[in-house]
Amino acid sequence: MQLPSCFPSLRFSVALALLLCALNDTWAQELRLLAADHFATQVRPFLAAHCVSCHSGNDAEAALDFGRFMESADVQNEYDLWEKTVRLIHEGQMPPADETRPTPDDITAVLSALQRELEAFDCSAHRRPGRVTLKRLNKAEYNNTIRDLLGLEINPAADFPSDDVGNGFDNIGDVLTLPPILLEKYLATAEEVARLAFADENSRTRILKYETLTEDDRVAVARRNIREFADRAFRRRITDAEEERLFALMKTAWDLDTPPEEILQTAVAAVLSSPHFLFRIEQDPAIDDEDGIRTLDGFELATRLSYFLWSSMPDEELFQHAESGHLLQTDVLEAQVRRMLRHPKSRSLVENFAGQWLQLRDVARLQPDPALFPGVDPDLRQSMRRETELFFETILREDLSVLTFLNADFTFVNQQLAQHYGMADVQGHGFQRVPVGPGRRGVLTQASILMLTSNPTRTSPVKRGKWILENMLAEPPPPPPANVPELETGAETLGSLREQMEQHRSNPACAVCHLKMDALGFGMENFDAVGAWRDRDGRFPIVASGELPGGRTFDGAAELVDILATEKQTEFCRCLTRKMLTYALGRGLVSYDRCTVNDIVTSLKDNNFRFQSLIVAIVTSDPFRMREKSETK
Repeated sequence: MQLPSCFPSLRFSVALALLLCALNDTWAQELRLLAADHFATQVRPFLAAHCVSCHSGNDAEAALDFGRFMESADVQNEYDLWEKTVRLIHEGQMPPADETRPTPDDITAVLSALQRELEAFDCSAHRRPGRVTLKRLNKAEYNNTIRDLLGLEINPAADFPSDDVGNGFDNIGDVLTLPPILLEKYLATAEEVARLAFADENSRTRILKYETLTEDDRVAVARRNIREFADRAFRRRITDAEEERLFALMKTAWDLDTPPEEILQTAVAAVLSSPHFLFRIEQDPAIDDEDGIRTLDGFELATRLSYFLWSSMPDEELFQHAESGHLLQTDVLEAQVRRMLRHPKSRSLVENFAGQWLQLRDVARLQPDPALFPGVDPDLRQSMRRETELFFETILREDLSVLTFLNADFTFVNQQLAQHYGMADVQGHGFQRVPVGPGRRGVLTQASILMLTSNPTRTSPVKRGKWILENMLAEPPPPPPANVPELETGAETLGSLREQMEQHRSNPACAVCHLKMDALGFGMENFDAVGAWRDRDGRFPIVASGELPGGRTFDGAAELVDILATEKQTEFCRCLTRKMLTYALGRGLVSYDRCTVNDIVTSLKDNNFRFQSLIVAIVTSDPFRMREKSETK
């Protein structure tokens, strides 16, 4: 296209834009070439000298085969692995101490080369919002949706099969299958829910919103009632074809002389049996959508948002913003997030996100040895879980820093839990916000987490350290080598638990992972297997000091938590971001999602780590607002 000479500034702008694009492409290409050169000259020789002997072939330790990485491009395809490799080399955990150690210059050179490789990925040139598999409602979402659609406080999904878990959560589309038994349950439950709805005056008024005034308007009013009910149930405007199918079903019942209310009841059951109610369906990009990506429409975005924050369908205000298209505006979307987080239904984020991230759902089934811990009854276990839920909910509602999870100086207790903690002046069953006791900080020193990460008869520094690595730092250790006995089965272990652990990790194959894992766990040793404070373990005094990789030392849980909240705050923020983004999208994260994760972590830091800013950054991100085409198309 030739621009008229009367627009010189426009011509200049276009030319400048084209030049910048060309330069950006050139710089990106040069960066990739430099990274490839550094990989060949620095990384590959380091791997050959220090890694491949143990990590190659079918029997590679920890199932890591570094022998297959022959080209720089391979690093980009497994970005998370190489980030972990950089961390392990930087912390001195790899190569292990019993192997030939590289020189400091060698370590500096390989870390520099790998960092260049990791930075070579050009996020601006690779817009990949990803794609969420067709998702059915899980049990919690089904119950909540029936509640909000019909006003019925029931538990219709009680006898549904358990939802499978993927990537740590039970709302992941890839694992939410539809077995035949569940299909049968859906059909039977739809009929029962429809019957209950028409037996309840409040629920009936949600369906019979418009009354027949004359015999002539009976059909029109029935059609309007079922159409508007289906709109809400399908979480969008139904199509003309869908309306006609519903009306045809009603007409068939009419021709059979079915009473009018039973006709509507049949139609409601049909709506509740529809895939458009049972599944969250989003349209794929059209052939002419740029890059095979489309922005979700208002109704699809409203649905994603409501099931993220409420585990339920959108409410009327959200529907109105979806209908008008205003929800697609970032300021309106952010305002809706803030409104929805103030609503009591955001309690579902506590139950379903925190309940799975922090594994609080498991607390009720834990059974500490009653002979050793006779005071831990079902009521106390429930109080332990409730403490952590209230703690999470307070950080959410008061929009506190996410670092509060690590270093908070307050918690919530009732009389029973306060007595368990050795606190005085707390009376009754109600929970009170109180300062934490000496040596305690944040969620890691709450009884729910401490009991989760213990054995029935004693503490487990390994479980506690592993839990922190996995759930707070996103640094899960590899599985243990084969044929390494559990601590309890070792025949030569004597002395305190700490001394036994030191003997256990005398095996060099164990020492690499246990060095950091055990240090974190022993930092929590002042708390027994049910989270009560102690100074001795039997006849042995507690030693809760330790040294982390890199030489950082601490003495006790409070000092350890301070280290995590300061020196490991980026790792914690990245871990929390990845967990919450996975839950929000309902899919596992992949290599290209790191660009979004990086942007969200940056936004979180820029907003003083405020919890709600994390949620806003997730909701306004491309993966949340967009959908990518299937790779098979």
